[in-house]
Amino acid sequence: MPKTAIVILNWNGAKMLRQYLPSVLQYSRDEATVYVADNASTDDSLELLRQHFPEVQLILLEKNWGFADGYNKALAQIDAEYYLLLNSDIEVTHHWLTPLVEFMDSHPDVAACQPKLLSIFERDKFEYAGACGGYLDRYGYPFCRGRLFETVENDDGQYDTPAEVLWATGAALLVRARIYNNVGGLDGRFFAHNEEIDLCWRIRLLGYKIYCLPDSVIYHVGGGTLPKSNPMKTFLNFRNNLTMLYKCLPQSELRHVMRWRWWLDYLAAWEMLLLKRNLGDFRAVYRARRAFKRWRKDFEADRRQIQQSRVEKEIPEQRRFSLLWQYYAKGRKRFSDLP
Repeated sequence: MPKTAIVILNWNGAKMLRQYLPSVLQYSRDEATVYVADNASTDDSLELLRQHFPEVQLILLEKNWGFADGYNKALAQIDAEYYLLLNSDIEVTHHWLTPLVEFMDSHPDVAACQPKLLSIFERDKFEYAGACGGYLDRYGYPFCRGRLFETVENDDGQYDTPAEVLWATGAALLVRARIYNNVGGLDGRFFAHNEEIDLCWRIRLLGYKIYCLPDSVIYHVGGGTLPKSNPMKTFLNFRNNLTMLYKCLPQSELRHVMRWRWWLDYLAAWEMLLLKRNLGDFRAVYRARRAFKRWRKDFEADRRQIQQSRVEKEIPEQRRFSLLWQYYAKGRKRFSDLP
C-alpha cells in the first residue's frame, strides 16, 4: 500500500497535464504514487498520458461525475494512508510534499492540510482558491489568509506560520484516507464548488483539526474549468453554500443565518444586475435559491447525522463577525485587519 496517493482529477485537461504534470512527477514520485482519474475526457488526455507519462496510474471513470463524485469514485479504488487531491493546473515545487506528510505523521489529531497557494501568473501573490488557508464568517461567506472576496494580497511572508483553519483548498488537499472515508467523502450532489469546505467543516465538527502549512509552496492557475463570471459557477456556489450551511450549522444558529442569507443573496443578485449589468449571474442566484429550496429535504438525514455526531460545539475558525460588514463598511481588505 502506498503511503501517499496523489490523485489528479482530469476532464479534457490535456493542455494542463502536458504543462504541469511534469513538475508533479519530478518533485513527488519518490514520495508518492501519482494517479490521474479521468472523468470520461473527449480530448487527447488519455493518449497523452499513455504515450508521455507511462509511470502515472490511470483510473478511468465512465462519465463526467464532476469534481466531488469524480474524486469519490476514484479514491474508492485506491488504498493509501493519505489522499492528496491535486488540481491539474498546479505547478509544485521542490520539497513541497515532505512538510505536509511529516506534519500529518506527527500530529494524529490533524485530519487534513494544504500548502501555501500562490498565483502562477503573479508569483508573489496569493491565489484566490485557497491562499494560505480558509475560514467562514457568521453567514457562511468563505475567506482566506491572503484573500477577502476579490481582494488578493501579495505574499510578503505575513502568513508564513502554520495555522489552524476551517477549510483547506480542494486545489491541493492532503487528507487522511480513513477519515475521508469515515465521513463519506465529498458530497457528490454538490457536483463542484464548496465541496471541500463542506468536507472540512464536517471533519472539523468531529473534533479533528485542519491546517495550512506555508513551508510547502505551490502555484495555481485557477479558474481552469469555469471562469469566475460563469453563471453556472455562480449557481453552484450559491446553491452549495446554502446547502452546506443547512447541513452543518447548529440549530441555535440555523434560522437566524438563513433569514439573513435570504436578504443578502437577493441583494447580491440585484447588485449583479444593476451595478454590473450581469443578467446571467442575476438569474443564477434566483435559480440557486429555488434549487436549494427544492432539494433541502434531501439533506435532512445528513443534517441529523452531522448534528448528532458533532463533537465541537464552537469552532473558532468560523468567525462570529460579518465579512460583508468588515469589508464594505469598515474597509478592511486584508486578513490581518479583521477582528
